Amino acid sequence: MCRPYISGAVHVPRSGPAILAANHLSVLDSFLLPALLPRHVTFAAKNEYFSGNPVSGWFMRLGGSLPTDRESAHAAQDMLDAAAALLERGELFGIHPEGTRSPDGRLYRGKIGVAWLALKTGAPVLPVALSGTEKVLPLGARVPRPAKIGIAIGEPMTFTGDHTRAQDRRRVTDDIMTAIQKLSGQEYVPTYAASHKAANGTGGG
Repeated sequence: MCRPYISGAVHVPRSGPAILAANHLSVLDSFLLPALLPRHVTFAAKNEYFSGNPVSGWFMRLGGSLPTDRESAHAAQDMLDAAAALLERGELFGIHPEGTRSPDGRLYRGKIGVAWLALKTGAPVLPVALSGTEKVLPLGARVPRPAKIGIAIGEPMTFTGDHTRAQDRRRVTDDIMTAIQKLSGQEYVPTYAASHKAANGTGGG
């Protein structure tokens, strides 16, 4: 139905840990990317994806996503600790650094959790650019629609620094977002998507 095409899959390691850091256009992003890779990827997904739309809930459970309470700092850290444990076991973990879906197709500032993981575990980061997924399941839609999607995976990135230092986390996150933007070609917005939604009265996650 989606006629997917993927480039750069060769960058996904055959074994060992890696973080897939992807842009976020649709609720289906966290399902479609793992579905097209030869190794299992555990993605972080907000709690509402499991309990809201029954279609998204089915996709999230099928893909083995990790529920996340975005409103609780303690819960967010618990998610990062669980992700770090997955990486330390040599598994793949996927995350959307923007933290929420783009409200307008542009790429927004990344949150620093992805950098915390990379610096804490030493796992390489693979930048990922998804395209067309917002056409398969647009915001508010309950039934998927046929549309062509694309996935581009960039070369692995490794970082040095201290995961406890805010400056290091910000630097690494910005470098990751730059790599995603180069792959996706999206216009970059240097503010958080959630802040943009709040300021403009647009909901959705």
